[in-house]
Amino acid sequence: MLFYEPLFLFLFAPAVYLVYLAASGRRLWRMIALLLASVAFYAWSEPVFVFVVFASVALDLFAARRVFESPQASRTRSLWLALGVFGNLAILVYYKYAGFLLENIDALGLVHLSIPKIALPIGVSFIVFEKITYLVDVHRGVTTPARSVSLYALYVFFFPKLLAGPIIKYHDIAGQMESCPPPHADDFVAGFSRFMLGVIKKLLLADALAGGADLVFAHNASELGFVEAWAGVIFFTFQIYFDFSGYSDMAIGLARMFGFHLHENFNEPYIARSITEFWRRWHMSLTGWIREYLYFPLGGNRLGALRTHLNLWLCFLASGIWHGAAWTYVAWGAYNGLFLVLDRVFLLRALERLPGWMANLATFLIVMVGWTIFRANSLDQAGDMLTLMVQPRAVAPGDPMVPSYYWLAALIAASICVAQRAALYVEGFSWRLLARRFAPAANALLALLFAAALAKGVADPFKPFIYFRF
Repeated sequence: MLFYEPLFLFLFAPAVYLVYLAASGRRLWRMIALLLASVAFYAWSEPVFVFVVFASVALDLFAARRVFESPQASRTRSLWLALGVFGNLAILVYYKYAGFLLENIDALGLVHLSIPKIALPIGVSFIVFEKITYLVDVHRGVTTPARSVSLYALYVFFFPKLLAGPIIKYHDIAGQMESCPPPHADDFVAGFSRFMLGVIKKLLLADALAGGADLVFAHNASELGFVEAWAGVIFFTFQIYFDFSGYSDMAIGLARMFGFHLHENFNEPYIARSITEFWRRWHMSLTGWIREYLYFPLGGNRLGALRTHLNLWLCFLASGIWHGAAWTYVAWGAYNGLFLVLDRVFLLRALERLPGWMANLATFLIVMVGWTIFRANSLDQAGDMLTLMVQPRAVAPGDPMVPSYYWLAALIAASICVAQRAALYVEGFSWRLLARRFAPAANALLALLFAAALAKGVADPFKPFIYFRF
């Protein structure tokens, strides 16, 4: 069930909100209503895997209680943590990586293997990461075990963030879920406005750009030229931003409508002036997770420069593997890790000496090369695309294949990012304050674009969110 489908917009969401509103006088009823709605929401798309999640929830609760009751720094405490983490990683490895691993073993020719067809459950990586976070935080003493099964199950299944984040730590939201705040008109208005913005980003921009990117990457390099290669990469660069930030807007907005406050996940990443800054602005909940649960345990920057560089590279190599079971994702992670290391060695100082707009452009080009690897169907295609992108004289053998309306969508997307950059040069400027100052016009424009987005969503085939694959 997608957030912008008619089934969700006109039946599921209103029904859940009305039930939540009717239960406004009883905290427990509100929690039960949200839990049942969240389980139903996930079971609609994953009727089998939902039982796997239930089983893993039971394992988490049992392991966390054993961890909490074991003496500090004891082997028993660590063994219970290892059991809980292993159980969650086993789910992720089986559903996401088993086929990939077996394919590569089979490709070596040492042994012939039968490759099973295992369907990847929606949002499995986000679910597993959040559940591991809970176990580790109990082990660290950051949080205590959940007070009830329903409270922890609501944390795992909470439908606004269930499928593609933001990744939320249990202790950051447990208090809100225990109280299940009664609905408030201000929360509904603010949340629904944010939700509308996300729908607009997804349907009017991301989905339009997706058609152009898919068109280009569906062709062999021999059928493309310099312009087509850059077109495909440009389309995807803006598609993935507006697609994923649009989902985050919808998730944050939906949660706010029910009175919950989720952390931001994007902060205008394409205005970044270095790769380090880019990753502080892009998918911030994942970057924060990697820093706290992988980078710091590896030693962070406490063990000397060489070890710091290795830790950075390993963390982003792991990020690439997390994104998908393909060598393109592995290469993309290694590529980003390399530039984070180069930032620390010399690149950050070099970029700081450039004018802000020039450092921003250089960073944007580095990011685009990474997105080329990320989007390509294979490493061979990635190499071919990158080769075409440095050959201005390369011309496609046939007629131009990229219709002008894809370029129009890319121009609008680029203009938005340029405006974000330009706003930095206006002292005291804030998009939020601007919207408040011209509230009637801003609200009318938002409603108009939202209606146009819904009309497009009904007319065109639905395109799943990119991060549903992860």
